[in-house]
Amino acid sequence: MRTPAEKGRLFRERHSKPGIILLPNPWDAGTAKLLASLGFEALATTSLGMSNALGRPDGEGSVSRAELLENCRVIAEATDLPVNADLENGYADDPKEAATILRDAAAVGISGGSIEDWSGEKIYDFNHAVERVAAGVEMARSLDVPFTFTARTENLIRGRVDLDDTIKRLQAFEKAGADVLYAPGLRDLATMKLVASSVGKPLNVVMSAGDPDLTAEQMEAVGVKRLSVGGALSRLALAAFMKGAREMKDKGGFTWMRDTISTKELKPIFRG
Repeated sequence: MRTPAEKGRLFRERHSKPGIILLPNPWDAGTAKLLASLGFEALATTSLGMSNALGRPDGEGSVSRAELLENCRVIAEATDLPVNADLENGYADDPKEAATILRDAAAVGISGGSIEDWSGEKIYDFNHAVERVAAGVEMARSLDVPFTFTARTENLIRGRVDLDDTIKRLQAFEKAGADVLYAPGLRDLATMKLVASSVGKPLNVVMSAGDPDLTAEQMEAVGVKRLSVGGALSRLALAAFMKGAREMKDKGGFTWMRDTISTKELKPIFRG
């Protein structure tokens, strides 16, 4: 098993190499191992997927800081792959206090992570948001292991559909030293191209908000460096679960059994 330092170094180096980075989002050790078995280079956590697994609504303060970090630990220890973590807003408004979650995430084996500019109720004022990123950069650089810090602006998914302000924030986050920039809510190639060309650091796009007809190749061509899917794989799994359960309840049927993965296929993956 690679050490956290080795994982962190590999993850940082991958961002400087050609080619788009696909970051699927597991929510527990089992899904992390399944994704690793398919040959992905790295993984990313998902707050929605974790909330779903706990039977709680996402984004309403329903998951504690300790629970989030424990989920990070479980996923980081499940495979040899670097893991990027969704660290919410750092569970604090104060820049330095929020930045401590990067230290704690690295301590449980995480190789990179994002902090957002959403308080849970509002978008942080511009200057405050930049101060938070600067504090995150300072913390990330102080760690004993390489850590890839992603600065994230929530404008487009929080009712502030202001692309100019979104780009302004990303540019300021880049100037403050963030390694990766992220604006959830980018949907089409033209907008992705505009944002990617407006910054000089790698851009992350989440496909739970993007046009599902787009391909990784198309998005790489317009400058996107990283693709994640947020809680979409969790929602896909739950959709299959509910489809089978409804057939069982409403029709007394079990044709869904034909679509299940076999224990024979799972055993070697989970044993590894």
